[in-house]
Amino acid sequence: MGTLYVVATPIGNLEDITLRALRILAEVSLIAAEDTRTTRKLLVHHGIKARLLSYNEHNMKERTPRILAELALGDVAIASDAGTPAVSDPGYELVVAAISAGIRVVPIPGASSLLAAVVASGLPPRRFTYLGFLPRRAAERRRLLISLASDPYTFVAFESPHRLRRTLEDILAVLGDRHVAVCREMTKFYEEIFRGTVREAIAHFNAPRGEFTLVVEGAAPDSPVASEEEAISLLRQLKAEGIRAKEAVRSVASKTGLPHRSVYALWVEMSRQANS
Repeated sequence: MGTLYVVATPIGNLEDITLRALRILAEVSLIAAEDTRTTRKLLVHHGIKARLLSYNEHNMKERTPRILAELALGDVAIASDAGTPAVSDPGYELVVAAISAGIRVVPIPGASSLLAAVVASGLPPRRFTYLGFLPRRAAERRRLLISLASDPYTFVAFESPHRLRRTLEDILAVLGDRHVAVCREMTKFYEEIFRGTVREAIAHFNAPRGEFTLVVEGAAPDSPVASEEEAISLLRQLKAEGIRAKEAVRSVASKTGLPHRSVYALWVEMSRQANS
């Protein structure tokens, strides 16, 4: 019975790979790769000849039994296009299938855009929440942000360039003008780490390009208390966007510093006036 190696590969710079990872990739009988073209470039760069098999979200169901059969005969490595498999990339299902079959699973750690962004952000790294890729739909994205409104911990998310500004605008609307680090093209030639407020980030990224990792400040324990007029304005905005009462009240209470019961009372009064 072979071993399944979960191998972290570079997130941009081909030099960011461990000696152990290179040895494993050279020794295994098969490499299951998210994109064989991307992995082949890495192997050629380091002079490694290996047998590749594509393994991605489109073919994982049919490929998993084949890879398990390969594992019965020898060692297999799984590699994603960048970073660590199974973390916002294919691999989780194969790891679970291997464990269920009694196959040894060994992680080979390496480059991570998540940790690289956190440690370079200048925001508290001791505890943080990882969100993966944020929801594409605005309403779902805002609901997720509302659920984090009172969370004191830094949170991290991936975002595409064509949704970056809309996501930053949602963060500003739901969570306020917090401090953020917007990390672009980590470890690549055009790497950029922007540190500032959400409003400043919106102004800076006028035409976003590349891959982005967002690191966002958690809720401050001593946030200043806003006026009732400001709270009502925020409630109206969220209600117009279809956010339900419970979520809207929680978000506005966290953002303004007003007691939850007071914000709920404002919501009820606002709704009564709208229906009268």
